[in-house]
Amino acid sequence: MTFVLICVFVVALVIGIPVSIAMGGAGLAALLWGGTYSPMLVPQRLFTGIDSFPLMAVPFFILAAELMTGGRITDLLVRFACQLIGNVRGGLGYANVIMAIFMAGISGSALADAAGPGSVIIRMMRQAGYPAPYAAALTASSAIIAPIIPPSIIMIIYALTDNSVSVIGLFLAGIVPGLMLGMSLLAVNWWLSRRNDYTFPMARPAWAQFLKDSWKVFPALVMPAIILGGIHGGIFTPTEASAVAAVYAFLVGRFVIGTLSIRQIPRILVSTAIMTSAVLLVVSMATIFAYMLTVLQIPQGISQAIASWGLSPTILLIVVSLFLLICGLFLDTLPAVIILVPILAPLAQNAGIDPLHFAMVVILNLTIGMITPPVGAVLFVVTVVAKIPIFTLARAIIPMLMAELLVFALIVFFPAFTTWLPNLFGYSR
Repeated sequence: MTFVLICVFVVALVIGIPVSIAMGGAGLAALLWGGTYSPMLVPQRLFTGIDSFPLMAVPFFILAAELMTGGRITDLLVRFACQLIGNVRGGLGYANVIMAIFMAGISGSALADAAGPGSVIIRMMRQAGYPAPYAAALTASSAIIAPIIPPSIIMIIYALTDNSVSVIGLFLAGIVPGLMLGMSLLAVNWWLSRRNDYTFPMARPAWAQFLKDSWKVFPALVMPAIILGGIHGGIFTPTEASAVAAVYAFLVGRFVIGTLSIRQIPRILVSTAIMTSAVLLVVSMATIFAYMLTVLQIPQGISQAIASWGLSPTILLIVVSLFLLICGLFLDTLPAVIILVPILAPLAQNAGIDPLHFAMVVILNLTIGMITPPVGAVLFVVTVVAKIPIFTLARAIIPMLMAELLVFALIVFFPAFTTWLPNLFGYSR
């Protein structure tokens, strides 16, 4: 059964079957091959995998981001970032990264940021004179800040997979690493802008216009504070916070800024339903695969084998990081979390590694995999948006990827970057 499970999964990925179907098909094939378990386990596990109250946060956070986009709040964020720093050398590059940090506190999805506001800033950079590969590479690399700075869909899935961490603890743990990613990309933009003489400044708007735009964008910027403050203060749970975020996004777009019309709501709801179904399909199919792994005791075997090596916590983190980097080349983020965390998290706990630190190592590692070929989902979205070849984008993104890997190394070797803020608010282990 183990052989069938792994072989069917690998062959399905190689021939191009979507990873969610590959996982579900591999689980079903192994179950039928063994003949010991009823096929009814498959629909049961499909439902059980998504029958979770905390998982309801996913559609609501997606809805909040869609309402922000539909209400053109994201366009205001792009314009605000450009006005803030677009008048210096490499200014639109800085604005690209700053906009990504702003959006990270709203969407929680790298793909949504790359396809939505990312397309706007790419167009602005190209019109200003920046090379298309550079604009696309900077947009792709900054889009992965979204799953790191809260709210984050991947953090919600991780917390459901590993009971030793909480959603709010992960949210707090992601703030500093997310800002570090942004700072690294700002440094890369500074270096490349001077090296390649990207002198395409925007005209600075009048102070009256700048203050007007700042006032419009302010309600969007405080949404992350409302979410985190409400959860930490015990006003609502993370799931309830997602519903609050959706209602808040609607009120801001409809009544504060006034750019969200009632006619847009059906389209936004349909778009939210499609994106939510894609996420939940991955989660449910990965649950079948993970269940078969557990039944066949594959995680236990791998854990015992690695534990027998007697590695120190630091060496274990390095080994796990290299393993995850390889997995990130071929697996999407959400299924990788559901499959790998039950295997790796017990190892980290037995080695005395802080669960929040280990969680951020896993999340950041797999998120960086979204901009690495051959399965980097963000790369493919940006190639479509920017209309450039994938290989051109993969070459242009190398400096940004190196900077983000440097941040990742700092996170691995210095746990305080991830644990300081959760400890400050009392979410330590």
